[in-house]
Amino acid sequence: MSQTSFEIQQAAVIGAGTMGRGIVMCLANAGVNVQWVDNNPQMLEQALTTIAQTYAHNVRQGRIDQAEADARMARVSAAADYAAIRNVDLVIEAVYENLELKQKIFRELDGLLKPEALLASNTSALDIDAIAAATRRPAQVLGLHFFSPAHIMKLLEIVRGAQTSPAALEAALALGKRMGKVSVVSGNCHGFIGNRMLHPYVLEARKMLLEGAYPQQVDASLQGFGFAMGPFRMYDVVGIDLEWRARQLAGKGQDAPEVQVDNRLCEMGRFGQKSGNGYYHYEPGSRQAEHDPEVDALVLRVSEELGFQRRDIGPEEILERCLLALINEGAKILQEGIAGSAHDIDLVYLNGYGFPADKGGPMAWADQQGLADIHQRLLALETRQGDQWKPARLIGELAAQGKGFAHA
Repeated sequence: MSQTSFEIQQAAVIGAGTMGRGIVMCLANAGVNVQWVDNNPQMLEQALTTIAQTYAHNVRQGRIDQAEADARMARVSAAADYAAIRNVDLVIEAVYENLELKQKIFRELDGLLKPEALLASNTSALDIDAIAAATRRPAQVLGLHFFSPAHIMKLLEIVRGAQTSPAALEAALALGKRMGKVSVVSGNCHGFIGNRMLHPYVLEARKMLLEGAYPQQVDASLQGFGFAMGPFRMYDVVGIDLEWRARQLAGKGQDAPEVQVDNRLCEMGRFGQKSGNGYYHYEPGSRQAEHDPEVDALVLRVSEELGFQRRDIGPEEILERCLLALINEGAKILQEGIAGSAHDIDLVYLNGYGFPADKGGPMAWADQQGLADIHQRLLALETRQGDQWKPARLIGELAAQGKGFAHA
């Protein structure tokens, strides 16, 4: 087997949670045999039942026939332990976001697997190089960041570590293609492309709640622009408690004013759609987000307790701050070489974050506005609101040359 054409025939997935289940289906649907490991045998049993039910549902909907459902299910098998998966070509780890745990798993796998096997983590933000450092094969380690639900979402962020080999990247890209994914290669930084850009975007949305806006208002403005859903509806779908629990585990970030509304919602057991209440209310069995005056009252109370003087915030300001936060971070990602092109950033936002397709993605939209205009608008925000709005160096450089991100 030549180093350039390493084909993945046999894979293993570690972790039988929501992400693990979706990833197993992605692989099985693409014709790859998958061995599945979880240290909780009961959870693995349940997960196997769940994917069997998903395939049965697909047959009822006429998406696949029974023979195809059987073939996919036949490609998936439970494995008792790591020793049972020693011959696979690729392992994808999909356990919860804890660096020490992931390093421990990678260290054990490294000792067992054949030398050419690839080790991938489905982390959404953790340092791939720190994970690779736990192994003696950093050239074979990379990130495969699937989006939830993995078997439905098109986007796959392939994260290259400092030492990931070209052959490993090539094998991952070929696998992405087989799975029917839109694959984008990202450099290694906190949050990679998508979640790194999401951070300042949701931060602005949360700040505006404290300054005078309400969740429904913020979401309505962004959905009016064409987003599939606004940030607060998105948090209800994903689960507000995920970041809350992550802050608790990390022992930091819990005191920031911007997360106090989230914290209060979580303390009330309002985790989002799954619990029937989050930023919105959901009737039993419904996914319809309904305005909840109780949440508005909570937002008002939290902002007043924190000493904010509330003011009217219109849809123009909501769009301006959320979109420009996204674009300015995108420009930094581009100037640091984390993304290969502005088009790659747009692919991430169109396929993973519900950015309106007719606008072509955040960077393409910025080019349509003209970067000189974007530059001026960022400078105006910097004057009004401080340093965090300082325009990325690249925006000033391109604006001065009359160019757009497409030429960067």
